[in-house]
Amino acid sequence: MTSPPAPSAAGVERSGGGVPPRRRSVLSVPASDPHKTAKALASSADSVVLDLEDAVEPASKDRARQLLVDLLRDLPAEAAARVTVRVNGVRTPWCHLDVMALAEVCVLPGSLVLPKVEGPGELAFVDRLLDGVEARSGRTSRIGVQALVETAAGLANLDETVRAAERLEALVLGYADLGASLGLTGPPERQLPLWLPVQSAVLVAARAADVQAVDGPYLGVHVDDGMVAAAERARDLGFDGKWAIHPRQLDVLNELFTPTEPEVAHARAVLDALERGAREGAAGAVLLDGQMLDEAVAVAARRVLARVGGAG
Repeated sequence: MTSPPAPSAAGVERSGGGVPPRRRSVLSVPASDPHKTAKALASSADSVVLDLEDAVEPASKDRARQLLVDLLRDLPAEAAARVTVRVNGVRTPWCHLDVMALAEVCVLPGSLVLPKVEGPGELAFVDRLLDGVEARSGRTSRIGVQALVETAAGLANLDETVRAAERLEALVLGYADLGASLGLTGPPERQLPLWLPVQSAVLVAARAADVQAVDGPYLGVHVDDGMVAAAERARDLGFDGKWAIHPRQLDVLNELFTPTEPEVAHARAVLDALERGAREGAAGAVLLDGQMLDEAVAVAARRVLARVGGAG
């Protein structure tokens, strides 16, 4: 599939007024492995997660953190904007050290992923730490935070969490830890019907908060029927993208989560018609090919355009 050209001025705006980056494909790699990190940064991933948490054993946390700082010191700003740092969870011995280490670099990552978020208090803690990091670096724009939904408590408290999080850019569904927290057993194909209400809960909470919804990784490194089916299901539900754990999965994700040329053309026509109606002071409904257009249709159109590069 050939990706359609990027729109000139369209996208889903955050509450802070910015346009979120595309996250059709998000590749997660250990921050402790320079080879995998370099390969990820050279890949076609929209976003690269440098993981200081699950992918790094406790004895290697300090080394991984220093490798991350050294990498960010050398990255140009454009490359750093693609980087997301997955810090360790709040209440671990490492979370505050992970965030504070960012004060040592001039070019900060685009966002942080906070794992196992169970309520607004954890996001508030990281928010205050980031205030200090940004003040030290002189950065004027705020570092975004993505919340990983990985526990039963985190799932139950989603509404409260998203209402209180000023920096929140995305909710990410973490299948492995959440499955363990919920006590799911049996082969993955038998678990699929059980994940639908969970995906719906994450999606609804994200949309209510006007942030992105990103599906967790398919727990396999190959591009097989199961991986493609999982990505198609997430796309059809309305997710903005999906995590990957191997670079070979990225092209499939980028293709699946990129709207087709007819979808883009229709979205642009919708927004043009609504703009024209507003400019001409049209009374009542604005019609396009017999369809009544309103703000709900406009929101959907902006989301389509954001997925083809409205975020830059």
